Amino acid sequence: MQETSLRKRREDEKSLQSTEPKTTNLQKELGLFSGICIIVGTIIGSGIFISPKSVLSNTEAVGPCLIIWAACGILATLGCSPPQVVVKFLAAAAILVITMVNALSVRLGSYVQNVFTAAKLVIVAVIIISGLVLLAQGNTKNFENSFEGTKLSVGAIGLAFYNGLWAYDGWNQLNYITEELENPFRNLPLAIIIGIPLVTGCYILMNVSYFTVMTATELLQSQAVAVTFGDRVLYPASWVVPLFVAFSTIGAANGSCFTAGRLVYVAGREGHMLKVLSYISVKRLTPAPAIIFHGIIATIYIIPGDINSLVNYFSFAAWLFYGLTISGLVVMRFTRKELKRPIKVPIVIPVVVTLLSLFLVLAPIISMPAWEYLYCVLFMLSGLIFYFLFVRYKFGWAQKISKPLTMHLQMLMEVVPPEEPPE
Repeated sequence: MQETSLRKRREDEKSLQSTEPKTTNLQKELGLFSGICIIVGTIIGSGIFISPKSVLSNTEAVGPCLIIWAACGILATLGCSPPQVVVKFLAAAAILVITMVNALSVRLGSYVQNVFTAAKLVIVAVIIISGLVLLAQGNTKNFENSFEGTKLSVGAIGLAFYNGLWAYDGWNQLNYITEELENPFRNLPLAIIIGIPLVTGCYILMNVSYFTVMTATELLQSQAVAVTFGDRVLYPASWVVPLFVAFSTIGAANGSCFTAGRLVYVAGREGHMLKVLSYISVKRLTPAPAIIFHGIIATIYIIPGDINSLVNYFSFAAWLFYGLTISGLVVMRFTRKELKRPIKVPIVIPVVVTLLSLFLVLAPIISMPAWEYLYCVLFMLSGLIFYFLFVRYKFGWAQKISKPLTMHLQMLMEVVPPEEPPE
């Protein structure tokens, strides 16, 4: 009995030793299910509960609206009115909590993502099932002559795609955390193939549900489409809709923080941003400085307050960089043929996505020019000032500022440069 107990204790000790990280680096703790939850949970945020109004306002008919939602999915695969200051304060508080969670533990951030993904799928299922039941009962009036009154222009299509693709944003988030994904060459494409079609199907069915109880005019007049749907279909339990929309938004924000923090981390590690952003927490093995930096930037983004303007200018900036990134892949396919490519797609796919990105960036500017697009470009270019001063040329006076700051942040946050993993 004692020998069995002793052997079991030695096995436990050996198991514990084998699970301890050998280097101060990010660990592979995410499986396929967590990968799918990150894609689905980051894509489904507040977008599908709000942006149907903006998509419809640019297409002006039910038929083209549903086609835009389906096309956005294909491209990806490829209550009350409280004061604005209160809303912004709550948003800032949520960002702070999410930042703390992801800075404290990779597993905790992953568990939070899984829970909120499950919660948002519950409300998605409730809306879809309710709508399909009403549709089966004969509520099809809003789908009659669904292409009547369509007035499309190149710019309107671009803006409609902006709002639709904003609701799909998150389709690329898993790419940022391949270092922490178990068996990434298998699980990355598999999670994308499962996650994005799942979201696309949910989005189309949710829009069908919305149109079973709202006319196009009523949907355009709604401030939050899902809340209006809940008031009409789920009363007196309609309060669950804004509650679960909040859960959905928090889950998407958590997924974005989890993945975008890794993007900042790698940028610092590769020398594109300050080195301190690539440091790892000694105790928790998380990229804490990068996550906190992302949280600060996210807090700044809540200042404008106008969701439609934020969506348009975010989408403009995002698709500008998506296009540049993917066009870089096309160029490197010919100029860097010697590079190892564990995951390789036919060249036609990045070419098509590059052309679509170019259309999405230029079409709204050409048809409906606005100064805000120029402001957006200037805001992005302002990053070059910090890059050249603190990263590229490392001027002496700039280093006098950055080095003591890096040292104090390193001691305060208990972070160190990442170690090279053993061969």
